[in-house]
Amino acid sequence: MPFRYSTSDHLFSLRPLAVLGMCVSLMLAPTVSVAQAPDSSAQQMGGGVNTGGVHEAVLDSQHRPITAGGFVKNGPVVFEDISEKAGLDTWKHTMGTPEKNYIIETNGSGVGLIDYDNDGWLDIYIVNGSTPDALAGKAAPPKAALFHNNHDGTFTNVAEKAGVTNDRWGVGVAIADYDNDGWPDIYVTNFGKNRLYHNNHDGTFTDVAEKAGVTLGNWSTGATWGDYDGDGRLDLFVPGYIHYDMAHQPASGVNGVALCQFRGVQTMCGPRGLKGEGDHLFHNNGDGTFTDVSEKAGVSDKNLYYGLASLFIDVNGDGKPDLLVADDSTPNYLYINKGDGTFEDDSYASGYALNENGRETASMGIAYGDYRNNGLIDFYNTTFSDDYNPLYRDDGDASFTDVSYQMGLAEPTIPFLGWGDAFIDYDNDGWKDIVISNGHVYPQVDKMNWGTTWAQRPLLFRNLEGKKFEEVPPVEGTALAKTYVGRGLAVGDLFNDGKMDVVINVLDGHPALLRNVSNDKHHWVELKLIGGPKSPRDAVGSTVYLTAGGMRQRGDVVSGGSYASTNDPRVHFGLGDATKIDKIEVHWPDGLKELFTLSKVDQIATLTEGKGSKL
Repeated sequence: MPFRYSTSDHLFSLRPLAVLGMCVSLMLAPTVSVAQAPDSSAQQMGGGVNTGGVHEAVLDSQHRPITAGGFVKNGPVVFEDISEKAGLDTWKHTMGTPEKNYIIETNGSGVGLIDYDNDGWLDIYIVNGSTPDALAGKAAPPKAALFHNNHDGTFTNVAEKAGVTNDRWGVGVAIADYDNDGWPDIYVTNFGKNRLYHNNHDGTFTDVAEKAGVTLGNWSTGATWGDYDGDGRLDLFVPGYIHYDMAHQPASGVNGVALCQFRGVQTMCGPRGLKGEGDHLFHNNGDGTFTDVSEKAGVSDKNLYYGLASLFIDVNGDGKPDLLVADDSTPNYLYINKGDGTFEDDSYASGYALNENGRETASMGIAYGDYRNNGLIDFYNTTFSDDYNPLYRDDGDASFTDVSYQMGLAEPTIPFLGWGDAFIDYDNDGWKDIVISNGHVYPQVDKMNWGTTWAQRPLLFRNLEGKKFEEVPPVEGTALAKTYVGRGLAVGDLFNDGKMDVVINVLDGHPALLRNVSNDKHHWVELKLIGGPKSPRDAVGSTVYLTAGGMRQRGDVVSGGSYASTNDPRVHFGLGDATKIDKIEVHWPDGLKELFTLSKVDQIATLTEGKGSKL
């Protein structure tokens, strides 16, 4: 490679190039559009300022951009793309036009893993976008997919029969059992009204969003479910992105003059310079309806930041779910649950608002996991190209440090534009690795010599016992050496073989199913949790600590995160060479703490609240 990473001084190891043109953006072109003038807050954010710098092209030995190159002939084979073999290529995502003249066309959609028929096998829900013609009734709308798992390595799209095609401009999916009836439900966020699909227990769903009061109506993104007030019912948080008007879309140029540019090339406008959309917290009333308590709870986003992903999870270990929001080109939020129905904004105090350089990032996705196996929950956010993805190490007491550079995760990600991400123990060695879905937002990049590409390969980083991460090389012929315009990503054991697989929703393309074919012989266990009468039935909000082989691991049951996606609800633990589980400790959402024992490894086990021994 003509350009090599240097770790001697990470702030300057990738030398910024001179900024070309009238503006450079971190997440999409930040300049002001003619169609929508910015308010003063947008000007104060510095529209037209690139927060990440512009970096030299990173090329491989064949002078290909590293985002679509760097392939090797030999190395560990981890993922095989079996999308066609599995039948997922029968469906295609569509969002806007191929030219991507407007930001509404670029963000793509999420994917949710759900056992909708309770047969013990994960099915796949994939959100679709739409087109202006479809919204105007001039064309048939693109439809979402619900792929039923046939238990034989193939899937069948049953979305029409199930009644979950959405037929709107779809963005995200958050899956949970909001009414505690033992069947998972589907919340779909849209540009336009959102949907809440209630599971009818017979393979079909009914949209009850209007009755429930959770439709909203502008641009919602990556939602999350969590019982923030401890009443045993799951509440719903929905971040907003941009307050968008299809009738007055922000023009990237007027009379031949480019108003929005990236590296001197005209691109679509936003989000900077455009008005943000507020966030919403809906309290579950227990009767099928919800009440918007955003203002009262203190999470309404009065700053109108550009929210893309969110996550309810217990950050400080007090048993109450806290709330993270990944914001695009604006500071992230971390709200600490005070236990009285309100949250305290600890975004800056916690260290999560900004990266280690003290600046906001274009945060797209949130991965959650205890990468050091010390019982503390860490977070890994994806960002725009020409910036690195920050790893926020949990230092305890809701305090975080961005350690991406020292952990070897920063510089390799700079040329990539990241979206969905997840901690995943792909080799079952007991240490949580990281997988990332990548893809650009400007089709024009393929015509430029910038060292980045429209379609990009996924990234997989192996965890070296919590001390460092190393990139798993993209071996030719494997899924890590394929390029996708990746967006939403979810991980789970789709084949009940103890290996974690990956599903990526590809913008304007067929979904990618990356089957885990790692040849490791390590042991594993997966736990399906069932909450008691005072906890959510699907146990969302639970934390599990498993001890085996001298290692204590943490796993969390959550709904949401990544980019607009939902992972396998079962908690997966790689056990390495351990053949015996010493202890399983479950902290249930209602505060009960129990110990469970399992007689063997390499199994999927169900743990029911109240059937363990109290701690």
